[in-house]
Amino acid sequence: MSDEISPAFDVIIKALKEEKVIAYPTEAVFGLGCDPDSEEAVQELLALKNRSWAKGLILIADNYERLLPYIDDSQLSDKQKETMFSFWPGPVTWVIPAKKTTPIWLTGKFETLAVRVTDHPLVKQLCSIYEKPLVSTSANLSGLEPCRSVEEVRQQFGKRIPVLEGEVGGRKNPSEIRDALTGNLYRQG
Repeated sequence: MSDEISPAFDVIIKALKEEKVIAYPTEAVFGLGCDPDSEEAVQELLALKNRSWAKGLILIADNYERLLPYIDDSQLSDKQKETMFSFWPGPVTWVIPAKKTTPIWLTGKFETLAVRVTDHPLVKQLCSIYEKPLVSTSANLSGLEPCRSVEEVRQQFGKRIPVLEGEVGGRKNPSEIRDALTGNLYRQG
C-alpha cells in the first residue's frame, strides 16, 4: 500500500484516530463504525443507534489476521475453520469465542464476538489503511430503515458523522450470521 492516501480516506482515518464514529458502504447497507479499541467511540456509536451494549457488535476486516487479537479461534476445529473460510471474503458473519481480553463493549453480554471478512473493496481498503478491523453495525437511527446511500446517511445523521462515499455492494439483506462452533443460523442473509 502506498503512503499516499486519497483525501476521502484521509478524513475517515483522521476521524477514526480521533475516536469518532464514521459511516461507510458495505455489501448491502451503509455501516456505522469506529475503532473497536475505543470505548469512547463505541459508546458514541451505541448512543447514536439507541442500541444496548448487551447485544454486542460485529467487527469487519479486510483479512482474518486483523480479527485474531479479538477472537479465540483455538476453540475451532480445522473443519469449522475450513467452513468459515469457505464463505470469506463475503457477506457471512461468524460468531466465534472471544479472547478473555476482548473488551465487553464489543462482546456485550456474550463470551463470543461476531466477525466478518468483507469483500467490499472500499471497506477492505479502509481496514488496510487503518491497519485494524472496524466496528460494523447498520447505519440507521432506531426505528428507521438502514441507509443504502450517502444521501440517506446524511438525511438520518446530518453532518455529525463523516461518510466514506461509495456504493453499497448490491445485496438486498444484511449479512447472514452463523455460529462458528455449531453452524447454527442466527440471522438469514
